[in-house]
Order: sequence, then structure tokens, then C-alpha cells
Amino acid sequence: MRAQLSLLLAGLMASLLQSSLSQADSDIRRIVHPDGRVEFTNVGSTPANNAIPTTSIQTIYSYRTPGGTMAFSDQRPASGIRYETLRFDCYACQPGSTINWHNTRLFASQYKDEIEREAQRFNVDPALVRAVIHAESAFNPQARSPKGAQGLMQLMPPTAADLGVTNAMDISQNIYGGVKYLSWMLERFNGDTRLATAAYNAGPGAVQQYGGIPPFAETQAYTERVAILHQRYRQLY
Repeated sequence: MRAQLSLLLAGLMASLLQSSLSQADSDIRRIVHPDGRVEFTNVGSTPANNAIPTTSIQTIYSYRTPGGTMAFSDQRPASGIRYETLRFDCYACQPGSTINWHNTRLFASQYKDEIEREAQRFNVDPALVRAVIHAESAFNPQARSPKGAQGLMQLMPPTAADLGVTNAMDISQNIYGGVKYLSWMLERFNGDTRLATAAYNAGPGAVQQYGGIPPFAETQAYTERVAILHQRYRQLY
């Protein structure tokens, strides 16, 4: 899986960043750190001493070094450096993630009004909404997946259109669409939050086909982590 992800990343970066890389150092290197963390970068060292490491290959950041060179790395630049997010994978879907989901920091107040409004509109537990957003994007409103999913709740364009969402990168619309879709999954699976969140990740057809949570490592990891986050967020309400 890691090898396939590495190949996917290389291909994605080549296609997305071709024009930018033509003006910069295009020698993208894969670095495996002693703690097992994998870094993809075209700069000679970590962008800054206080850069924030990632636990898995989730995001590619584009930024300019102090010398003006365009740089690409999966290490988030230090505070104060302007950057763009170019790639994001489902935050809670990596089976090998080393995040401790029982004590990782929660996002207790972000988008409170939007979440509570849509949760009430569609009769969905706001703690579950918050757990799904945490699992999908770690509350990054600019998150984009290689498959095209967008925003906080990672809506695919066709799904967004079906939900009446015209701009999936708009925070209010994204939460509206994501909660609406989650409510559909809850209704389809009789309020079973585990099946509903598995369907949110893998699609309702897969859950129906397997008669439960599909035997996909990513979906099983995602479903378990959403359940942990859900219980933790419920304690805040």
C-alpha cells in the first residue's frame, strides 16, 4: 500500500505541478526518517527548524523559500510562511497511522454555528458531524483529495451536485452537503452510526454488498476512528 501511495504521489505531483516545477528544482526526493515518517521534498533540508511533521503522507505544501525558489514538501512550513495545500488524503483512513485517536487534540469550537445549524436541520448528532469532519479533513476547509473530494467533509463533485451544493469549497455549503449526505446514510442503515460512517467512506453499495462494514483496511480504520472521535466529541455537548 505504501509503495502504491508513493507512486500515486509521484504521478500526482508531476501532473499538478508541471508548470511550477519547470521553474524550480524538480528533483523530488523520498526520505524515510528514523521514526518511520516519510517525507517528499525538493529542498535540501526540512523547510524550517520548527516545521510541523506529519504522521503519514497527507498533504503536499507549495511555498517559496527565503531565496525565492518554489519548494514542495509534505512538511508544513513554519508559522509565517505563506503556502498552498496541493494534496490531501482522508485524515483517518491510513491504516498505519500512529495518531492516538483517544487523546489527539479535538476541534471543539471550529464552525460551531454551521455544524449545529445543519445538524439540527437534518436531525444528526452534531458530535458525529464533528467526528466525521475531523476524520475526513482534520478541519482543513481547503482539503482536496487525489480523487477530487473537496473541503471539510470531502464531497465528490457528482455527490455535491446531487446534494444541491454549487461550491464545495464554501464552508457553509460543504457542511450542509456533508451533513445532508450523512443523514441519508443514517436513514438507509436505520440509524447505525458505524454502518452510516462506513457508507460515507466506502459508499452505501459496498456496505450493502458485504452486509456490514466492508473488509477494506482503510474503511475499517476510518469507521473505528470516527467512533472513537464521536464518543469524545459527545462529551463536549
